[in-house]
Formats: sequence, C-alpha cells, structure tokens
Amino acid sequence: MQKLDPDLIIVDSIQTIQTPFIDSSPGSVSQIKESAAEFQRFAKDTNTPVFLIGHITKDGTIAGPKILEHMVDTVLQFEGDRHYAYRILRTLKNRFGSTSELGIYEMTDSGMKGIINPSEILITQKEDQLTGIAIAATMEGIRPLMIEVQALVTQSVYGTPQRTVTGFDSRRLQLLLAVLEKRGGFHFGIKDVFLNIAGGLKVEDPSIDLAVLCALLSSYEDIPIQTHVCFAGEIGLSGEIRSVNRIEQRIAEAEKLGFEKIIVSKYNQKGLAKQKFNIEIVTMGKVEEVYRYLF
Repeated sequence: MQKLDPDLIIVDSIQTIQTPFIDSSPGSVSQIKESAAEFQRFAKDTNTPVFLIGHITKDGTIAGPKILEHMVDTVLQFEGDRHYAYRILRTLKNRFGSTSELGIYEMTDSGMKGIINPSEILITQKEDQLTGIAIAATMEGIRPLMIEVQALVTQSVYGTPQRTVTGFDSRRLQLLLAVLEKRGGFHFGIKDVFLNIAGGLKVEDPSIDLAVLCALLSSYEDIPIQTHVCFAGEIGLSGEIRSVNRIEQRIAEAEKLGFEKIIVSKYNQKGLAKQKFNIEIVTMGKVEEVYRYLF
C-alpha cells in the first residue's frame, strides 16, 4: 500500500488477512483485531479511506469480535432478500454523521443501481381494486416511503388458526388481532391470517399499524379499500390511533405519489398546517371510527 499510494483501499475480506506479528490462523479473534488495527493506523497516518469487508453470520450480524465494530468509524450494511432485486444500504454506526440515512438500490446485470423514487416501485400498479391491500406512509431512517401491506384472512380449516407473516413483527400482528377482537368484536380467533409487506422489505416503524389493521379488515369484510387512500398511525391496546413522528414528510410523500386522502391520528393535528397540502387529511381517534369510515 505504501508503494502504490492508492486513493482508496478495499479489503475483501478482513477475516482472510494475516499479520506475521501474531502466531495464529487467519480469522481468529487476535488476527482480525491486529489486522484491523494496522489498517486503521495506516488510514489515519496517510489520510487514505479504507473499506474493510467482513463476513456476516446467519443472523446477519458481523462475524468475528465485536471490537471490530468499535475500532472503525462507520459500519454500513446491505440488507435484502435474495428473491428480490432490491437492496437497502443502512448505516449502523457513523462517527461523523447521521445513522438514519438510507439508500435503496436495485441489483442489475451491470451492478448496483441507485433508485431515485423507491415508493413507486414498492407500490404495485394494479388495474382492479383488490381486497386486503392498504398503503402505509412509513419512514425508513429519514426517508419517507409508501409501502404496500397485503393481508389475507380465510376460514381456518385445520382447527388451529395459522399466523404467517413476512416483513412484519409476528408479535405485533398478534397484538393488532387482539385489539380487533376486543375493541371491534371481530372473530379472528377462528381465521387463518397471512400478512406480507410487498417488495421484500422488513418494516419496524410502528406507524404501519393502521395500514396493517385496515388491510386485515378489508380482507375480513371482502371489501377493497379505495386505491387513492393511504394510512399513517400507531395502534394502542385500547384501540386508539396514536400520533406518529415526521407526519408532514409522510403527507408530502403521499401527495407527491398522487394519493388523494391520508388517514392519520387526530393527535397529530397539533402544529400540522393542513392548508399547505393539496391532499385531504382525515383525522381519526379510534379504530371503530376508521372501520365505519372505510366499510
């Protein structure tokens, strides 16, 4: 490296590098630690950026000692499902900037291509109105995204109802079903429930609750939700719709994509300048109100 004097160094991978100062095999804790320390010293002394590529475990965490993450300035991670072409680049640690930034890329024949407007890709363009589909205005880091929630509720055939979830927390789904049973009188206990977040995304933002709940009700009643309506709200255990953060960014994204209505919590009204948006903002306080409004 000192001979070449490069502008950028990429090490693929840190687990295969060996230093003669330590008598152990490549990939061991002491080798990884010492090799990373040498690269770090070189980077600081010569002011050269160094990218260390690391193996990951089956759980998706960085393999090897945790000290590796403490030594570096920034940890970037690509996430994605191998069945989908989309990848999300997340910042897990950033010593000199924000960790809430996020990039969405598409894997093509010629490599990774940045997606300028991911919301359009994550919403299926469909001709007919279909039941069990609701659009959520969510936030990934500081980026607003419109994503499609798909639900299927069917009569349970095998006695024990099934709960199958993709891209959403299964315990959160159980909570929402319990709210619908208790507050709305819907008998989900005898139904199979399948839930999917379109596009292979995994969503942890609680503001998707309202869209999940409406998708479940749409499939339960077999009545489609109008395609120009989207949702942003968290559901509490007593059936109330709780306010969510960055509501104006969510509304602006919905308006940009051509939605005519967004249903939000009435507790989000404080400080919300409705007149600056051309989209109709419908505020609700309870799950029952949303049910009556939509169905």
